[in-house]
Amino acid sequence: MTDGTGDGTEHGLSARDEAVLAVERRSWPGPGAKERAIREQLGISPTRYYQLLNALLDDPRALAHDPVTVNRLRRVREARRARR
Repeated sequence: MTDGTGDGTEHGLSARDEAVLAVERRSWPGPGAKERAIREQLGISPTRYYQLLNALLDDPRALAHDPVTVNRLRRVREARRARR
């Protein structure tokens, strides 16, 4: 789905962005397991992971790549904003 240059900026998501969505798509037994997977699989901190994930929710390429996950997370985000 990328443009062949490796960064995915033209036509699709980068490999890292796809990996972030893949982590979020999974079901986790608890926050510790997810945080461990973020560090081990992606090599980033959970804080950075959630920053990237939040940006992806506004990216039309992410919506095209994984509409179920992105729309679910958008609903969760909007519900949290409405409670504030």
